[in-house]
Amino acid sequence: MVALGGGHGLHASLSALRRVTTDVTAIVTVADDGGSSGRLRRELGVLPPGDLRMALAALCGDDEWGHTWSQVIQHRFRSEGELHGHAVGNLLIVALWELLGDSVAGLDWVGQLLGAHGRVLPMSSVPLDIAAEVAGIDPDRPEELTTVRGQVACASTSGQVRSISLIPEAPPASPQAVKAVREADWVVFGPGSWFTSVLPHLLVPDLAHALVTTRARRVVTLNLSPQRGETDGFRPETYLEVLHEHAPKLGVDVVLADRGTVEDVEPLERVVRAVGGRLELADLGRDDGSPRHDAERLAAAFERILSD
Repeated sequence: MVALGGGHGLHASLSALRRVTTDVTAIVTVADDGGSSGRLRRELGVLPPGDLRMALAALCGDDEWGHTWSQVIQHRFRSEGELHGHAVGNLLIVALWELLGDSVAGLDWVGQLLGAHGRVLPMSSVPLDIAAEVAGIDPDRPEELTTVRGQVACASTSGQVRSISLIPEAPPASPQAVKAVREADWVVFGPGSWFTSVLPHLLVPDLAHALVTTRARRVVTLNLSPQRGETDGFRPETYLEVLHEHAPKLGVDVVLADRGTVEDVEPLERVVRAVGGRLELADLGRDDGSPRHDAERLAAAFERILSD
């Protein structure tokens, strides 16, 4: 299985998938420009390591080794100095990149150290920027479009994102990521920040071509709630409509949605059929009421989908 995304959404997907398969590969966005990742990217010219680190942490096992190393690489320094805010895993990943001169080999070495139950790959071999067309930044001109650049700026905009593009345009895909998609049995999109974590994969030409032409079946996992700015006002079916707008040739086999977030199933089923798939509803949220997926429940839903 291959899972696409970044950040907390991909972490949730991977935490579930490692419970149902021994062969999972994460393909991760490389456009983060904030926090520790942004600082390392600007200072050293490397791929932003943060989302890659989170994916590796999600693939750690539930034994003492996996739990401990997951905590170690996620640990952030707290100080009044230059180390403040840096994650241990970010520094470890970048150190291996500098020693080996190979981003994929460095991630593989970290995965071996952690005992990760899978592999983590960048979607592109170069760091990227996201540019978004955003409506309504000026409340007096709600339909006026403004171009916003940078993942942090796009994710935190006060307007509503309408579309995205990548800078540089048509960036090179990671060859290992393309190979993983072509050899996959299943490809999983989402959950996650729709415009800044999920859709960017479909704007890397070689990777997008592999995603459209692979023999793998495709699952789209919908978010539990809209995100301010990025997906304000989105209904469950809106995620699929935006996905189709950015990749009209991409077929979808299964759409997985949380039962409690779908108030009207008919519009969602209609869009699911239009993209060639079937709808799977399940209880996926955490009991604490937070808008995040529960790993065990998501794993059970994936297991049902795989057995059909």
